[in-house]
Amino acid sequence: MGGPSRRGNAVLVAATYLTVLAVLVLPVLLVMVEALRTGIAAAWRSLLDPDALSAIRLTLLVTLVATLVNTAGGIMAAWLVTKYRFRGRGVLVALIELPISVSPVIAGLVWLLLFGRQGWWGGWLDQHDIQIAFATPGILLATLFVTFPYVARTLMPFMEQQGREAEEAAFLLGAGFWRTLWRVTLPDARWALLSGILLTTARGIGEFGAVSVVSGHIPGLTETMPLHIETLYNGYQTVAAFTMAALLALIAMATVLLRSFLEHDFRKASS
Repeated sequence: MGGPSRRGNAVLVAATYLTVLAVLVLPVLLVMVEALRTGIAAAWRSLLDPDALSAIRLTLLVTLVATLVNTAGGIMAAWLVTKYRFRGRGVLVALIELPISVSPVIAGLVWLLLFGRQGWWGGWLDQHDIQIAFATPGILLATLFVTFPYVARTLMPFMEQQGREAEEAAFLLGAGFWRTLWRVTLPDARWALLSGILLTTARGIGEFGAVSVVSGHIPGLTETMPLHIETLYNGYQTVAAFTMAALLALIAMATVLLRSFLEHDFRKASS
């Protein structure tokens, strides 16, 4: 019985590794090879192009702001739905998870419906010389929407497991809300919080659909890194496109590896 079972497990493990290599690792390697096809110097020059630098700066700025805002919002949302029971709690949880199930393109269209020139508030915004659609604020709103769930959904299981006893004891001893949050609740959930922050960062850096709709694809102004890759590729600038894609892939892989490292440390500390 043991022999066939071991052989079956070996086949399953081998098939899993082959699938991962073919679907995940090989495409990244091909991107790296294509980026360096004409040499490191050419790839480096493509990254120093003003439009490329603008795309990198805009991506990092929007991702930083979205991560900070959604970290604060995610902590508050996770606290609310795990520490209290109230009517409509299930609806709130469903709304928190909504960006995961809704297509990012739909989110971008909603922002255009609200803030575009022909949108509900477009006339008022034009009168006051405020531009949201096809500008950085619109890109930020789109990124905020698609990245909102990750901190909240990562924290919720840990906060649910904590219960309310420690917080109630802190309140009885005279601690305020913020002191209780920082000194009692978050220290136990710090690894989950960091994991959620890293997921939010990775999602924000790689977002394409919603940002593509609200950005206007203006090179040097409203193009993020994913949008700039599309512009370069459509313009037959293959090396530059794959170089930017390689940089984006390296950032994403570094984020995922850091998250895996933190999770490993958390499991090791908990055991």
